[in-house]
Amino acid sequence: MNYNWKTINLNTGTVEEKREEIKNYFLQMYELDEKLFDLLKEKDYIYEQPNKLRHPLIFYYGHTATFFMNKLNMSNITTKRVNKTYESIFAIGVDEMSWDDLNSENYTWPTFEETKAYRNEVKNLVLKLIDTIEFTIPINWNSPMWVILMGIEHENIHIETSSVLLRELDKKFLIDEEIFEYNNERSENYPQNELVKVEAGEVILEKDHNKPGFYGWDNEFSFHKAKIKEFEASKYLVSNGEFLEFVKEGGYNKLHYFSKDGLKWLDFTQTKIPTFWIKEGDKYYLREINRVVELPLNYPVDINVYEAEAFCKYKSEKLGFEVRLPSEDEFYRLNDYVKAQDCNANIGLKYFNQTPVDKYKMGDFYDVIGNVWQWSITPTYPFDGFQTHPVYDDFTTPTFDDRHALIKGGSFISLGNETLRSARYAFRKHFFQHAGFRYVKSDNEYRTKLNDNVYETDEQISQYCEFHYGEENFCVKNFPKTSVEVLKPYLEGIKKEKALDLGCSVGRSSFELAKVFDEVLGIDFSANFISVGIKLKKYDSLTYKVATEGELYEEKTVALKDFGLEEIKERVTFMQGDACNLKDMYSGYDLIFCSNLIDRLYYPQKFLDDVPNRVNDDGLLVILSPYTWLEAYTPKQNWLGGYVKDNKEVKTLDTLKSNLEDRFELLDTIDVPFVIKETARKHQYTISQMSIWKKSK
Repeated sequence: MNYNWKTINLNTGTVEEKREEIKNYFLQMYELDEKLFDLLKEKDYIYEQPNKLRHPLIFYYGHTATFFMNKLNMSNITTKRVNKTYESIFAIGVDEMSWDDLNSENYTWPTFEETKAYRNEVKNLVLKLIDTIEFTIPINWNSPMWVILMGIEHENIHIETSSVLLRELDKKFLIDEEIFEYNNERSENYPQNELVKVEAGEVILEKDHNKPGFYGWDNEFSFHKAKIKEFEASKYLVSNGEFLEFVKEGGYNKLHYFSKDGLKWLDFTQTKIPTFWIKEGDKYYLREINRVVELPLNYPVDINVYEAEAFCKYKSEKLGFEVRLPSEDEFYRLNDYVKAQDCNANIGLKYFNQTPVDKYKMGDFYDVIGNVWQWSITPTYPFDGFQTHPVYDDFTTPTFDDRHALIKGGSFISLGNETLRSARYAFRKHFFQHAGFRYVKSDNEYRTKLNDNVYETDEQISQYCEFHYGEENFCVKNFPKTSVEVLKPYLEGIKKEKALDLGCSVGRSSFELAKVFDEVLGIDFSANFISVGIKLKKYDSLTYKVATEGELYEEKTVALKDFGLEEIKERVTFMQGDACNLKDMYSGYDLIFCSNLIDRLYYPQKFLDDVPNRVNDDGLLVILSPYTWLEAYTPKQNWLGGYVKDNKEVKTLDTLKSNLEDRFELLDTIDVPFVIKETARKHQYTISQMSIWKKSK
């Protein structure tokens, strides 16, 4: 089958033409995702967990549909829920985050048939939205149709990552039928690699939020420019045959080839050959997605960064000069030099496996794009002007550290945005992603490190990182600390075992509550926010930038020990979650603390209907809010107050009373002021009302 693997041009055509194009693109992607799971011999095998760092397969089958629903709800395109429970348990899908919950005891997965039925309901809802949603051409990232495209491109990514998980699954769970088209040009011979010149040139990447041309993830936008000196790159991707030389010469046993982190991985895994190779006696075989074949020496090797780096050191010894992985900018220069985007390539599911490294010629090189992703030496970093998308703030930010590396060029199964020159995807260095590499001989400078205790990518984070509004501004003391101090008298006489800090932001209130409670869980919808709390737990200090004036910033450092919070940090855990649709397991709390949350929710009534049930008898529900209702966060029809109805003013506290007074006693209301420092000379003064509710038995 030939797939339309190219992403959609967002600048051309009429609105109705674009509706039809997006509809066909959506249906192809949605059905292809399901076809991938047809490779399982029995549907019950969908509960298998091929990789202990990832969820069982059933999660990924449901997750891509849930992603549509959660993003559509968050952006207020729809207020419907197809299945509240599924849209909670299938929600968090970036399993490599440190706050992921992979404990199987916390999940009761639905059946395959139930999940399939759910997917069908979501499909019908999305199709209806594609037909009816109002948008204009060009489509930009503020358009409601952008959220639909986000769901499509997100599922394209998961088609690829799920194929890797299936490849990691024991083959006994998979059918032998070839329901996709395979390449069978494998050979025991392989071309001898050589270094070929790439002329000097300028690299420019520029993507405009208002007229992007094609869908793009947050890290692709704004401007980047680099001058690249002449360098040499390997003509071919490193083949299985070339890598076998490294294996046979004991490469995995020569520890000086491996980096410090590579040695840790090597020691943990005891790896001696690439993960998808199988050795039986003196013979090698290759595990493809659902079949095993004799090792094709002419196909590209599929490995992780640590193995690629080790091979480069081995190759440097052989050649007598240094070769290394290319930088991201060198990849762009090579791509531009051979006009790779215009070349025929093994990409977009032309085949369901890799092809010979000398099959797809691009100028003087081969496979500059396609076949396998290519590891780069570059860590993920933000371009100048980086900003997160308001409905998906955690696409890239969790990868801004030294534990991820950018992969370039796409693989045989890459689709849509993944195939673009501008695509910037990053994976953990020990992960496998149909990724190989080529090597370069180069004097070009390149980025080597992005300190993972430095957070400087989001202006909003900088404001909050005065460890939640600063210690004192204009005689107004730190807001989270003051809020907990004000609350303490009302905590007397209640159990202090478990507290939930819902809408925890960067975690200051969670840490302050841990002075009182044995166990505190901080939950926030924003991965950006909770990553700060997690890093404060993990590292001695966190460095960040705060605006002073215009585009000027000053660097500051924060550490838990500076606030007397170092000793209690192990009592605090952080999770990402949606306050309007929490997982069932988040219950049984002696205190639920909700600070400046309700007037930022897309559906606060759902929050009020649900959260009280999670508080223990005699426990407290504490709600702080300045009641700053804005349509940017909450559709006006969902406001709890701040409007006139039937000639009467509706106030938020009255709505809280009508919702809670049958189950809770209102103990008190207290005003708690806070000041946010926006720049050196601009501060925002706000007063939040704290209402303290005690649950009746």
